Amino acid sequence: MSQAPQAIPAIGRILVVEDDAALSRFLSRELTLKNFAVDICQDGEEAFLRLQKRTYDLVIQDLNLPKMDGMELLRHTHANRPDVPVLVLSARNRTEDLVDALEQGAHDYLNKPFSMLELMARIRMLLRRSGQSRTTSSEPAASVSPSAQLFVDKEQRRVVRGHRRVDLTPREFALLQHLMDNAGKPVSRQTLMQEVWNVPFDPTTNIVDVYMKYLRDKIDVEGEPKLIRTVRGVGYIYGNE
Repeated sequence: MSQAPQAIPAIGRILVVEDDAALSRFLSRELTLKNFAVDICQDGEEAFLRLQKRTYDLVIQDLNLPKMDGMELLRHTHANRPDVPVLVLSARNRTEDLVDALEQGAHDYLNKPFSMLELMARIRMLLRRSGQSRTTSSEPAASVSPSAQLFVDKEQRRVVRGHRRVDLTPREFALLQHLMDNAGKPVSRQTLMQEVWNVPFDPTTNIVDVYMKYLRDKIDVEGEPKLIRTVRGVGYIYGNE
């Protein structure tokens, strides 16, 4: 007697938070065909409760949500489940909306209407990065700059230079960490935009330079050797001259 074929286990669980019923059904169908397990919520409050009760590998959410606004949901997810990557799928296409979403904890941002091919590429990228961060969790949680002037605790997100505490936003911390990981090597604005903001480089925005100024004002105070320097025509470099 032949046995019934066994179901192929899902390769990941995704929470889709979208109040457009037709779009949420479409995403559920397409992602299920790609062998993902998919849960759907149509408002922010329900999504918030789901995230407290169940483990997800990825969240795909809109910004215009009933009961709890998408930005508020991002803040809650970042505060309570910082390990879960969040992809914002929104019709808001202003640079300010993209920046706000990333600042509230989103890991990527894709405008509507979108290509399913591009959406899948973004999903694979986020899951790959999330998987890499878990597999490297055994690495030292703290790092020190080559000059031993700057101490960074990756797990606690604590930064100390000399005898003073440096308070950084999540985006500033990610920017510093990427520069330190490439200490002594110039890092381009394009690379920083892609690696820290997870978005394609946009030559019309100066967001990298703005955040770099925030970071340098906190790290390199007057009277201390400069650790972050501008490489004219290229980008930025971390390390003593």
